[in-house]
Parts: sequence; C-alpha cells; structure tokens
Amino acid sequence: MEFLFIGEWVDFRMNQRHFNRLVSMYENAPINQYFNPKMEISLGQSKIEMEISENFHHSGKSLHGSVYFKMLDDAAFFAASSYVDDNFLVTTTFTTYLTRSMSKGVIRSKGEVVNKNNTQIISESVLFDDQNREIARGSGIFVQSKFPLKNALGYSLD
Repeated sequence: MEFLFIGEWVDFRMNQRHFNRLVSMYENAPINQYFNPKMEISLGQSKIEMEISENFHHSGKSLHGSVYFKMLDDAAFFAASSYVDDNFLVTTTFTTYLTRSMSKGVIRSKGEVVNKNNTQIISESVLFDDQNREIARGSGIFVQSKFPLKNALGYSLD
C-alpha cells in the first residue's frame, strides 16, 4: 500500500517510522518539557492530550488562550506533518475560535488534514475538555520550510 507524500509516493511501511519520529520530535521540543503533552499520529490525523496546571492560567484563574492555541496548532501541524518526510513544516496562518473556558482537568485536541496540494496543507483541529465538550476549534495552512526535518531536535531515532 502506498500513500502520497507531497510530490512523491512512499511505501506504507515508512509511514510508521515517520510517525514515530514526529512523536519523538514533539516530545523533545523544549516547550513540551514544560507542558508535558502526549501525542499519537496517523496519516492525516493527530491526537494530543495534556493535563491542565494552574501554571497555565491567566489572572482570571482560567486556562490562558495561548494554551488553547498551542494545542490546536500542534494537532493541526502534526496531522499535516504526517504527509511530509523531508522538510519541517511551518504555520503560515492559523485561525482560532475559543468557545468555552476551563481551569482544570485534561484537554484533548484532534487534528485532521482537510486539503493538500504540492505547496500547502490545510488542517483543522478541535479541542475538547475531559467531558468531551468542545472548548475551541481552529484551522491552519502549513507549508514546507527549507529546514531539513532530519535536523529537527528529536526527529532522528537512529
């Protein structure tokens, strides 16, 4: 079985190796040492889970909007990254809608690619609370940078 990676065909067996490397890259990102999220990736999809800490609150004692954005952008970004195994992607635009506040518990984001072509990938993501209520949603456009993915911190498992 084969799947299209931007501009080329790649054998399915390679996908799981790529997905594992993306998870390793995510886990090794310095910012994630602070947030400690957990992620799963499949082709065109990602799921991320994270426990809310009071350290993530704004002065109103609720989850800061930057955390909503991070979870939505990360889920959409890694869903898009599942299709690209040569260069690091970058977010060119991302729209976020915050629909419910929260202050404790576990949040989960799900990202899914909704459109792709040779120059960009569009992904959508939804953020849920631990009662499976939607608390935010977003969509973004991702493009390849010139930075080789193999040079990204944590990407190489070899």
